[in-house]
Parts: sequence; C-alpha cells; structure tokens
Amino acid sequence: MMPLGPYVIGIVAAVLAFVAIVELMRRSTLRERHAIWWLIGGVLALVIAVFPQTLIWAASVLGIAIPLNLVFFVAIALLFLVSLQYGAELTRTEERMRTLAEQSAFHEERIRALEERDASRVDELKEDE
Repeated sequence: MMPLGPYVIGIVAAVLAFVAIVELMRRSTLRERHAIWWLIGGVLALVIAVFPQTLIWAASVLGIAIPLNLVFFVAIALLFLVSLQYGAELTRTEERMRTLAEQSAFHEERIRALEERDASRVDELKEDE
C-alpha cells in the first residue's frame, strides 16, 4: 500500500495544475487550442494520483519494468507535442507578420506617392493664382 503523504501530495499537485490551466484559459491568458495538451497531461496526472495502480498496470501492459519510466516518457511526449504545436504556431505567426509588413510597406509607399501628387497639385494651383 502506498503511504498517505505522497498519495495526497500527488492528488493536490494534479488538482492545482488542472485548476491553474483552467484559470489561465478563463482569463484568456492561455487559449484553448494551446491548452489541450496541458489539459491532457493534467487529467493523466490526476488519474494516476487518484488511482496509482493505473500507472503500474499501464507500465506492465506496455512492457515497461519501472512505472516511473512511463511517467517520464509520457511527460516528454506531452512536452514534445506542446513544443511542436508552438513551433507550428510560430511559423504561422511569422508568415502572417511578413505578409502584414509587406502590406504596410505597400500602403506607406502608396500614401507617400499620393501625398507627393497632392503637394505638386497644390504647387500648381499656387502658380496659377
């Protein structure tokens, strides 16, 4: 049987992580599409904290001798997926920023040309007077 102290700490840590993720989403600090992997990790941590035998069972089903190795593997896999998602988002954001910078430069050039044209018309009108 598992000692009560680590059991309670595991449950409290998992619940705090889950509450933190939900609170960040509620405050719009973390968007839902970015939170999905964190929520999955939080749910897995909570399930394992409440039912520690699940980890031992899953490790034996997968042929992993030490259940803690499964925890590390799942944690690394989740962090990899989060990193991959952020990398894809960063790529999309960089592309959008490049497009917006090009559009901004085009509009600035167009405004400059229109201002020069208007200034030359004002000069022509002054000369005609």
